[in-house]
Amino acid sequence: MNNNSRLTPRQKAAQIIISLGADAASGIYKHLQEDEIEKITYEVTRQQGMAPEITDEVVDEFFGLCVAQKVYTEGGIMYAKNVLEKAFGTQSATALLERVTKSLRTKAFEFIRKADYKNLMNIIANEHPQTIALILAYARADQASSIISELPKELSIDVVERIARMDRTSPEVIKHVETILERKFESIVSYDLLEIGGINYIAEIMNSIDRSTEKHIFDELNRNDPKLAEEIRKRMFVFEDITILDSLAIQRFLKEVETKEMSIALKGANKDVSGIIFENMSQRMAETIKSEMEYLHNVRVRDVEDAQQKIVAIIRRLEEEGEIIISKGGKDEIIV
Repeated sequence: MNNNSRLTPRQKAAQIIISLGADAASGIYKHLQEDEIEKITYEVTRQQGMAPEITDEVVDEFFGLCVAQKVYTEGGIMYAKNVLEKAFGTQSATALLERVTKSLRTKAFEFIRKADYKNLMNIIANEHPQTIALILAYARADQASSIISELPKELSIDVVERIARMDRTSPEVIKHVETILERKFESIVSYDLLEIGGINYIAEIMNSIDRSTEKHIFDELNRNDPKLAEEIRKRMFVFEDITILDSLAIQRFLKEVETKEMSIALKGANKDVSGIIFENMSQRMAETIKSEMEYLHNVRVRDVEDAQQKIVAIIRRLEEEGEIIISKGGKDEIIV
């Protein structure tokens, strides 16, 4: 694994800014939001004594992503795959394409991602399940999870299965959806054979959904397609997966959780999860939480599930920010 894998995305961005020089960096800053400028500038001030070989690796990675996006948008996915494999090799080409297609997915149907989920729900509720699945595949995960939670139970299962089985869609299909929605929204951007949906994306949606809806969907999926249910579950992170985190990761997310929230969450947790959490907190914090748990009576299951989901959201945010690493199934190689 490359040395730059130890850097967070923000640290890598800071390295690019430093490598480009002041003039070019100032031009990039003009296109960033204020909070983005603040975060990157903070990282720039912390980047001292970085080894030249690490900087070179970060710049090479950035160059690869730029090339990948250019050939993908100009020539389509098969053309991009051929070009990138010749330039970077099969493994690197696959990784670059995966990152680029995920980035481009957020640009297509951008108007949907800005819409309030309730408005979006009103527009698509009576559409065919395949159309709903296609639209939600372009929506933000939190929008999609909210809508799936409010769809009729049978329809929600159908939509989840369709999103999970999506791979790529053609411009003709996108055009059909454009026609359906053009009365409600202004315009649509489409890309040739854009990768959408799939197992990874439905897992992201399921990670954001409330626990009762999650349980219902998995109960139905286990009956309809156990293999698909297992594939989705493997890609998710749920509250019980806290046991797979290392001590540093657990100690890190505990700093973000209020004791009251943790007390409610642990009220319905199994012994393995409770044990590993208590092992990684200070004695004082453990005593406080155990004391609060003793005084918690008649706690609703819904409240426990909500508290657990909030903790999972914190863990996933910290992973996205590069603060912790989640490794499921033993597939991720980590070099310390």
